[in-house]
Amino acid sequence: MEKRLRVCFMGTPEFAVGSLSKITETNHEIVGVVTAVDKPAGRGRKLQESDVKKFAMKNNLPVYQPTNLKSEEFQHQLKQMNPDVIVVVAFRMLPKEVWNFPKYGTFNLHASLLPKYRGAAPIHWSIINGESETGVTSFFIDEKIDTGHIILNRKTSINHTENVGDLYKRLMNLGAELVVETLDLIQEKGTHIETKPQKLDPNKTIPAAPKLTKENTRIEWNNKSKHTYNLIRGLNPFPVAWTKLVLDEEEINVKIFSSTFEITEHNKTPGQVLFDKRKLGIFTQDGILYVEELKTEGKRKMKIIDFLNGFSLNETARFE
Repeated sequence: MEKRLRVCFMGTPEFAVGSLSKITETNHEIVGVVTAVDKPAGRGRKLQESDVKKFAMKNNLPVYQPTNLKSEEFQHQLKQMNPDVIVVVAFRMLPKEVWNFPKYGTFNLHASLLPKYRGAAPIHWSIINGESETGVTSFFIDEKIDTGHIILNRKTSINHTENVGDLYKRLMNLGAELVVETLDLIQEKGTHIETKPQKLDPNKTIPAAPKLTKENTRIEWNNKSKHTYNLIRGLNPFPVAWTKLVLDEEEINVKIFSSTFEITEHNKTPGQVLFDKRKLGIFTQDGILYVEELKTEGKRKMKIIDFLNGFSLNETARFE
């Protein structure tokens, strides 16, 4: 029987738990779980543990929460763990002293088909940009972000109606399977594992996945209907696309969770509204976007019919 690998796992959010859980079902030995420090959250500002830490503690796995990965303390801990390989899923950038330590290297799981969608939010941006296909990739970490040689990847289609929450769960499970496949391949091949460099076509722009901000999650009503529809589903359930409703010179922040659209000619200004007791339409560059679920400041998320029953719109209302 082949010698099992000593694995150090690094990750923080729920997405990483899928892979960590899958590794515990194999013959590989998890010698340490490295995750973010506990952070205050919520109204009471109570310290919150990461999803990865909660899973590790529940399953009696050794947990490390370094504030500085270059510190003497963590370097000592890493030597004590003595991993054959480090697995990284949704963690932070590692210094070379860390990723270069294991004899079989350090690999990362990324939720896209690299080199497309390098960056912090690949699942969101694949939907926002209207992709019909995405996947997961394992690659060896190097000095730059998401640029290392590819080990394995797996593809999956994106349904034109699914939101980022749906795709997140599917890629979490697909990614967990790929992590185990990659570990088994390293166990089999060792340092002789075959990889391929990420190829960039100088004549094509490779879509990126930058961090989501207040600016790039705001709806621009002058865009085309399908673009806005994709933005909304690509940000649902988190962080959620937003806009401003201007009503009698009052500005109200509105988050839109789901919508439908139709392409139609009109002479309205984008952002103007079309409404009755059951429907709220907002004019776009090339049609109308119909809101299905939304949330206004200080209120709960609600279906559009409930919003219209309790909210008085008039002909001057507009979104911007």
